[in-house]
Parts: sequence; structure tokens; C-alpha cells
Amino acid sequence: MSDASSTLGFVVIVILYATIGFLAAVGTIVLVRKVLAPKAEQIFYAMFLIAVAAFYLAFTAYFTTETAWRLEGAFVAVFTLIALVGTRVPMALVVGYPLHGLWDMLHELHAHGVHSFFEPSQLTAIPLAYGFFCAVFDLSVAAYAYTRREEWNAAWKDGARSKAAV
Repeated sequence: MSDASSTLGFVVIVILYATIGFLAAVGTIVLVRKVLAPKAEQIFYAMFLIAVAAFYLAFTAYFTTETAWRLEGAFVAVFTLIALVGTRVPMALVVGYPLHGLWDMLHELHAHGVHSFFEPSQLTAIPLAYGFFCAVFDLSVAAYAYTRREEWNAAWKDGARSKAAV
């Protein structure tokens, strides 16, 4: 297979995965907003950030990248802390999701031979174009969280007021 057809195939895969990432985000947003109250919705997105970060531990195990456990585990811990803050502070989610998207793209670049300041053996492998899918999903959720931040903050304040009235 020629380099041109290989590149074209990769571009098509990236476009498809990015589109699916966006559609997955839209579907998630519509469903979660319909089912959950604002406070619960915010908590859902915070816990989901932990889940998507933990995927890298699954990839580390699946691809048996023994040297990546420490770094991947550290980043899962960082995203867990951001998510826990995000259960009450929406801006943590607005910042945390794009940071996770950057983490995804770092892995994607690593998969294609572009090295970063991490040693190649420190990062685990990911499925082809997964970084594009996840980065688009993450940026879409971050944009949504930004639009919902005032309503989420108000829901927490309203809850505090109603408890004080009792």
C-alpha cells in the first residue's frame, strides 16, 4: 500500500472518529440533561471524567505496557482530583475535560511516532484514532459544562437556601 493511500485512510478514520466523538457527546448531553436534575448532572459529568481517565489504565493492562503504570496512574489520580472538585465547582470540569483531551492527543501523537517530554515507554498504546474521538468528546462536554455552569452553581445555592429555611 502506498503512503498516499495509507494517509488518506487515516484521514478518513480521523474524520469518522471525530464525528462519532461529537455525536456521542451530543447524545450524552441530551440524555443526561433530560434524566438528571442540574446538581446530579454536574456530579455525573465529574464522575464520568474519572471513568474516561481510567480508560488509560485499561489500555495499559490490555496492551501490557508495564512501564506506563506509574505515569498513567498519576494522571488518573490528577483527573480524579479535578473531577472531585468538579462535583461542586463547574469550572473544574470546564478545565478538566480539555486537559483530558490534551492527554488523549498526546497519546495519539505518541502512537504516530511524535515524541513528547515523556519517555516513549511511559505512555500506553491506544487504539487507532481513539485520541481524536476522545478529544472531540471532551471538548464538546467542556463547552457544554461552560454553558451550564451558572445553572449548576444556582442549583447548589438554591439547595443551601432551602436547607437553611428548614
